[in-house]
Amino acid sequence: MYKTALITGASSGLGREFADILAGEGYNVILVARSKDKLDDLAAAIEKYYGVDTYVLAADLTRKDAAKYVYEFTKHNDITVDVLINNAGFGDYGHFIDSDWNRQEDMINLNVTSLAHLCHLYGGDMADRGFGRIMNISSIAGFMPGPMMANYYATKNYVLALSEALAVEMRPLGVTVTALCPGPTDTNFEENANAKSSGLFEGMYVMDARTVAEYGYAKMLAGKAVAVPGVTNKALVTTAKLAPGSFVRNMVYLIQKGRRG
Repeated sequence: MYKTALITGASSGLGREFADILAGEGYNVILVARSKDKLDDLAAAIEKYYGVDTYVLAADLTRKDAAKYVYEFTKHNDITVDVLINNAGFGDYGHFIDSDWNRQEDMINLNVTSLAHLCHLYGGDMADRGFGRIMNISSIAGFMPGPMMANYYATKNYVLALSEALAVEMRPLGVTVTALCPGPTDTNFEENANAKSSGLFEGMYVMDARTVAEYGYAKMLAGKAVAVPGVTNKALVTTAKLAPGSFVRNMVYLIQKGRRG
């Protein structure tokens, strides 16, 4: 019997890699993102190469009740979701008080509210069945404050904390929850976050998206609560945990301000 995975932010970057990996492992996949054209192209390629069923749902997860819309789509189509990968998210670079509040609010709605709501909806179903896997994409940003990307770092801290708590709550119910915490990764994140002037991608090692996705998939199968890919990223996380807070926040600021000098 085939199992089914739902992936948000599936049209590009890590989400596209997760869709390809899971389809290659025999999962039917539900592809969720805003761009229907990109999802249709991905679905056609997956069906051709892997012979699994695909479902395309164009949805804007920054909108109120978007998670409920996704959930009702799967219920209406009688689809059981065995794996949930909350990958959709974005950041924004610059001083918080100078930012566009609507964009900041959309970030909270996407990175936090929709993610938590999807965990609540599908996590409940998984617990009732006694099996399921949830992966939430956090970041090494979740371990530290992030001047110049303050709200993004804060949302990823929420994702990390929620995932760790749910990992404990839901394990006795047969459900694993994993927070994948990559560092800089070769996706379209930098462009979408308006972070080209940041030193984040210039001064740090940038990992390949496929490598990060494969690592995350393996750690999800192993039931790991927190997964940090890459030696450099692990070292940064250790530093963030052990160093004084004043050192960490100023270090992040110096990295992030980049060419703003």
